[in-house]
Amino acid sequence: MADIFREVDEEVRRDKAVLFIEKYQFWLIGAALVIIAATAAWRISDYYKTQAAEQASARYEAALQLAHDGKSAEAEAAFDAIAKDAPAGYRELARLRAIDELAVHDQAGAIKAYETLAADPAYDASLAAAARLRAAVLAIDVEDPKTFAQKVTPMAGPTGVFRFSARELLALAAFKQGDYEAAGRWLDEIVSDPNAPAGLRSRAEAFLGFVRAGKPSQ
Repeated sequence: MADIFREVDEEVRRDKAVLFIEKYQFWLIGAALVIIAATAAWRISDYYKTQAAEQASARYEAALQLAHDGKSAEAEAAFDAIAKDAPAGYRELARLRAIDELAVHDQAGAIKAYETLAADPAYDASLAAAARLRAAVLAIDVEDPKTFAQKVTPMAGPTGVFRFSARELLALAAFKQGDYEAAGRWLDEIVSDPNAPAGLRSRAEAFLGFVRAGKPSQ
């Protein structure tokens, strides 16, 4: 008897399933088509993104090769072109590298371009920090010492991405002005920081010896 009831239940469930499918078949087919279309669109989009990334990578490598070969003008133009239409990552890197090539023949223009790029709120924060540091490296010999210190000191804070390099630049700027106390203070911050890169710390220790002597190296 139990088997009969079970068979009846199964028949009822099958009938309900058939009725449900018949009633909502167009909705079910539509949903299936939407899923298929969405999957196809995703695969197509992924394909084109991969293709774009591969093309941008090849263009970026070609631009780097131009720079390596000393063809700065051509490299700058190539990086500028990448910065206009490449995927986001390559676009941001290319903006910075284009200025690197500009610096080869126009130092003042490069300083301004680095600072403009670093001030762009939409630009990657780490790359912006790199742009500020590169501007400082160029500016140390041409900018008013006080102006230079005002710009670079915020970079030397405890959370600065390139704080150790910024401290070294500030020490060098102070040393060139004969302010050995300030130079020593910045170098001490490098030497005493356990997180400072070993090479930079060694250089700071050597530099600190000249500062303490109160005279430039011979």
